[in-house]
Amino acid sequence: MHSTSIITVCSSCGNNHMITDRESAEVVCSRCGRVISDYVETNSPDWHTSIKDRSNNRSGIGMSLSSLARHDMGLSTIIGRTDRDASGNILDTAMRSRMQRLRTWDIRSQAQSSAAKNRKQAFTQLSILKDKLNLSDAVIEKTAYIYRKAQERLLIRGRTISGMLAAAIYIACREMGTPRTLNDIATVNNMKRKELARNYRLLYFELDLRIPIIDPMKCIVKVANKAILSERTKRQAADIMSKAIRREIPAGRDPMGLAASVLYLSSLSSDEKITQAHLAKAAGVTEVTLRKGAKDLRKELSKSIRN
Repeated sequence: MHSTSIITVCSSCGNNHMITDRESAEVVCSRCGRVISDYVETNSPDWHTSIKDRSNNRSGIGMSLSSLARHDMGLSTIIGRTDRDASGNILDTAMRSRMQRLRTWDIRSQAQSSAAKNRKQAFTQLSILKDKLNLSDAVIEKTAYIYRKAQERLLIRGRTISGMLAAAIYIACREMGTPRTLNDIATVNNMKRKELARNYRLLYFELDLRIPIIDPMKCIVKVANKAILSERTKRQAADIMSKAIRREIPAGRDPMGLAASVLYLSSLSSDEKITQAHLAKAAGVTEVTLRKGAKDLRKELSKSIRN
């Protein structure tokens, strides 16, 4: 327990000397022991523990600000503008002038390389796309890692920052199992799907990535929610997709187109009225793709049943 200089009067005995117990986060009266406050807010670690304990227990340290999604990874420092020394005294005129010159050179020394400026612009856009696409911190960190790798391989040169960043986001979503399609990212990033797909293929082959296949079940949920289908249709679609997966029918097919085809067949069996145009729009595919996919899927499933 450690005493504090907070001037508080105890309501029981009138004592104004309080003691702070950092382990229980309580402020108590030094005379009668009455608990004055049961919550002590602190932003600094408890330096009264050993170095070994501080390294193992980080509860008092707070969240780290270092991140791959920051151009300097959160490791750079800046000179403050308080114009006061460590004791809180105001600096004299000569020292203030010297500190101002140091601040100027400190700012000039940061982010001078073209690569650093490129990352700064890219990760600023990434923070905006994070909110638009509702991405998790894990996906953002993975995206920043992929973008840095692409920059090291000089793949960014001659290409737009937004285009390569969008491709990195798509790859990160695929690797983290987040259901985001090329159309979703291209629409939010205000670019053509064809350009995004081209950048994706470039990163895929040049970085030698191993990207997992999109889970068809997640695509069914996404398309069904967009099309506002009933739970009965969703459950039947999940059963149909399970049968298709067991027979390895989804291999090599567009997951969103396959999900739309499965949902269309499910809606027919559940007598839910929905047009092909509405379902195709929700999946981001054409009506021709939906009809052909539903026809092929029905044929494959019936063939498997006969065998």
